[in-house]
Amino acid sequence: MVRGIAGVGGQQTVTFGRVIALLLALTLCDPAAASGIAHVEFSGSLGVEARRFPESPAHPGQGSQPSSLVAMPSLYVESQTGWSFTLSPFYRFDGEDPRRTHADVHEAYALFLGEAGDAQWELRVGVDRVFWGVVESNNLVDIVNQIDLVEHPDEKSKLGQFMGHFTYAATWGVVELLGMPFHRQRTFPGRSGRLRFPWLVDADLATYESGAEERHVDVAARYSHTVGALDFGISAFDGTSREPFLIPAFRADGDIALAPHYRQIRQLGLDGQLTLGAWLLKLEAIQRSGMFNRLGREEPYSSFVLGGEYSFYSVFGSALDITVLTEWSYDDRGIRSTTKFENDLFLGARLAFNDVQGTELLVSTLQGADHDSRVFSAELNRRLADRWSLRLEAIALRELDPTDILYETRRDSFVEVGVVYSF
Repeated sequence: MVRGIAGVGGQQTVTFGRVIALLLALTLCDPAAASGIAHVEFSGSLGVEARRFPESPAHPGQGSQPSSLVAMPSLYVESQTGWSFTLSPFYRFDGEDPRRTHADVHEAYALFLGEAGDAQWELRVGVDRVFWGVVESNNLVDIVNQIDLVEHPDEKSKLGQFMGHFTYAATWGVVELLGMPFHRQRTFPGRSGRLRFPWLVDADLATYESGAEERHVDVAARYSHTVGALDFGISAFDGTSREPFLIPAFRADGDIALAPHYRQIRQLGLDGQLTLGAWLLKLEAIQRSGMFNRLGREEPYSSFVLGGEYSFYSVFGSALDITVLTEWSYDDRGIRSTTKFENDLFLGARLAFNDVQGTELLVSTLQGADHDSRVFSAELNRRLADRWSLRLEAIALRELDPTDILYETRRDSFVEVGVVYSF
């Protein structure tokens, strides 16, 4: 039976977070139970964001001036016996795209710690977000969590994932073992949203290669270690792909939509960073099997990101630090690749002003090596006061080639301003 699960994983995650929050509330209100609590901390942020798309939309129904309210509270509870619990829900209300209005639980996990001889271990059970990777532009090895594509087109925003995450740290390295009992669908913009395909992605039409569908148990592992100036990690993943293959299909109302199909994949990954004074040399590489290419045929492939960055400190005797970044992304499927990083060069510069306001500016460009497609971006972050901060961002899409996977977003350059209150 074909059934949508875009809300299934999310609903389970939200339900899990609500149950844990309720148990915590009951615990803290019970004097006998509360006596075992050593520390409670509540923090978070509230933000207002506004985007402006200066060009007319490419597809019917799209808007041009969305605005949002964002809430990210966080609760941390630590017991006298050493275990702790973290709860970090997320909510966005978008005034233009109903699909971008969504809630998620980024974190809702219990953490247990222990020692085994000279080694240490920790176990996290619940909803969490795990990051693997070292490069700036395209984190190939970062596969544990699903992408929250309605949050940002850079594919770095992630949904919470229910998991058991065991870490063992010894002098010979760190081993991580992860088990994930259900899959979460990728989010996509709605009809009024920008940065989308001409046809809408309909989660209710989702299919899976696995007979267990979204209930397939995914597993992952990583070994990391530091040897002199080299930090490296070797990872493996076996389970449901986070990237869907989109198939044109008819909905019940007769409209054409894109149906996500999630394959069973296996991925081996390598990431490394070599520190040589002001130089950082970086690599991420994967070998993946089980995926469909852009033509809808299964094709094993390899992909890598190779790059480096160099920092200039106290430029011209000032407090300004400038870091120059360059990275090359390559996918051996070429034009059959299902990502925007098939053969691209990333160039960027990060300016840290080291002032009281913590001002930082990142400017970058992504240039296709096989065509003239270019993406320019700039992001400024600055603290306005003790609890207030400002974020400005601009993304310009220029001369996108018709063969580029970004071509349908060619009119979706935008400017965004956000003000955040932290508590």
